[in-house]
Amino acid sequence: MVRGVDYDERFERLARAGHDVHGEASFVMGQSPTSVLDAGCGTGRVAIELHRRGVAVVGVDLDRQMLQTACDKEPDIEWFRSDLSTLRLPDPDDPERTRTFDAVVTAGNVMIFLQPGTESATVWRLAEHLRPGGTLICGFQLTAGRYSVEEYDRDCAEAGLELVERFASWSRDPWTIDSGYAVSVHSRAEADQVDEG
Repeated sequence: MVRGVDYDERFERLARAGHDVHGEASFVMGQSPTSVLDAGCGTGRVAIELHRRGVAVVGVDLDRQMLQTACDKEPDIEWFRSDLSTLRLPDPDDPERTRTFDAVVTAGNVMIFLQPGTESATVWRLAEHLRPGGTLICGFQLTAGRYSVEEYDRDCAEAGLELVERFASWSRDPWTIDSGYAVSVHSRAEADQVDEG
């Protein structure tokens, strides 16, 4: 659990210094979701802030220590331990169906910390957890030799998602090809036409 506590301490120091540590949650709230899946939730910083703002949120992470810290901080949120590339949350009302959300968010560079080669499967699984019309909101650092924004867009398109907007930060700074960070919003079609094959 020390690792999760240490991770949180960094953001507590930033908050004490006057920095906005809830930029991701504020960005997500701009989509007006009533339900959010925080995929790669870590210690729950984003999920807990969304919950505080009245959103029904579920957090998922593979790291047991980080997830335990999240559980300790906010036991009223549903937390699940899972690899995102194989994630399938059953619908509470119909366990044969996949649970869906208004938005799925992956903050904190989740996409570049995945096991290499699982990025496409992860995007597909996240897309499956979106209701028709829902949005996948993803931010990650762009570094040469790592998962690129072009690869991400391709994987999103193959999962039935369309790019809506892109920014260079969670503060909505304008995106350019030279931006070192990308926050992308992809949408699932209103009429769910994603093939299940």
